[in-house]
Amino acid sequence: MIQFRQYACRWTLAVLAWFILSAPPAEAIIARTLKLSKQDVADLIRIEQHLNTSRTIRARILQVASDGSYAEGMLHIQRPGRMRLEYDPPNPTMIIADGINLIYVDRELEHATAVLLRFTSAELILREDLSLSSEDLLVTGFSRSPGVIRISLVHAKDPLEGRIMMVFSDKPLELRKWIVTDAQGIKTTVSLLGPEFGIKLDPDLFDFE
Repeated sequence: MIQFRQYACRWTLAVLAWFILSAPPAEAIIARTLKLSKQDVADLIRIEQHLNTSRTIRARILQVASDGSYAEGMLHIQRPGRMRLEYDPPNPTMIIADGINLIYVDRELEHATAVLLRFTSAELILREDLSLSSEDLLVTGFSRSPGVIRISLVHAKDPLEGRIMMVFSDKPLELRKWIVTDAQGIKTTVSLLGPEFGIKLDPDLFDFE
């Protein structure tokens, strides 16, 4: 049981780590950290437009970590303010954002804990408007290979805390995965399997009694 709780916590943090990516226009922040070509900047603008026009997302999630852990689950996002993250057994965790609260549910213990969404990192990805970086993040890497664009980010105040790499397909431009490397060097890859963007979602997904 303790192992499941630790595993669920790591899985939750790995997924929510991506939810830091938001705020004012990214170009000024990125310009201070990297020398980018016109094509690079154009790609960053495309990425921001993709994130901002994707009001809803539905995807299976596959997580593989360098310590050997593995999990799958289902992710639903409806901006602003709503999310449902439900993991496959044996992971008992489910996370629901209902527009006001972020609710952590242990389905095995039938226990739930709620915190105000605005005090969580998830609030950033669930905002009305998104951008690629904020003043507390630095873009440390940008690369392009055939069909793939990769962006690496760290926290400006504590760059040794860990880093995030976002991976996009190029044509069509879509978010495909993110890779979180924590302060201990453990890498956690979260892949979106068959993501659907801009689809209609059942509002009941984001209700919790």
